[in-house]
Amino acid sequence: TINIPDTVGYTLPNEFGSIFKSVKNNVSNIDKAILSTHTHNDLGLAVANSIAAIQEGARQVECTINGLGERAGNAALEEIVMALKVKKDLIPFHTDIKTQSITKASRLVSSITGFSVQPNKAIVGANAFAHSSGIHQDGVIKKRETYEIINPRDVGVNESSIVLTARSGRAALAYRAKK
Repeated sequence: TINIPDTVGYTLPNEFGSIFKSVKNNVSNIDKAILSTHTHNDLGLAVANSIAAIQEGARQVECTINGLGERAGNAALEEIVMALKVKKDLIPFHTDIKTQSITKASRLVSSITGFSVQPNKAIVGANAFAHSSGIHQDGVIKKRETYEIINPRDVGVNESSIVLTARSGRAALAYRAKK
C-alpha cells in the first residue's frame, strides 16, 4: 500500500488528483500496490480531494465518521460513501458499507466523543433532510427527488421533514395538516 496524504489540507482537488495520476503513470509496477489517500479538511476540501484521488486510482481512503480529526478534521466517510453511491455513473466504484447504518454510526460516534454534529452537516446533520422553504417543500411533497439527491432511508433516516416557518407555503401547511 502506498499512501499519499494531504496532511495540511492545502491541496486543491485537481492538484491532488494529478499527483495520483502521475504516480500511476510513472511508477513501474504500481499496479502491484494499493494506492491510498489520507486528507485533512483545513480548506474544506478533504472529501473533494479524496474523490479526486479515487478517480485517479486510489482504492483505499482513510477517512473518519463525521469528519473527526486533528485541526479542521479529516475526510468524512459518510460524504465519500454517499458521493460514490449517488454519482456512480461518474465514479464507478463501490464500498461494502451498509449505508442504512450511517446516521446511527454518526450519532454513536458523536455521543462517545462528545462532539456534536452541526445541524446542517451533509448526510448526517439534523437538517440534512429538513425543508423549510416553500418552493422546496412543495417540490419534495410532489416528488421527493426534486430537492433530495439522497433518499433519507439510504442513510438510516425514516423520512424527510417539512418544517413550518415563515417561508413555508400552502402546500406545506396542507401537508402538515393532513399528517
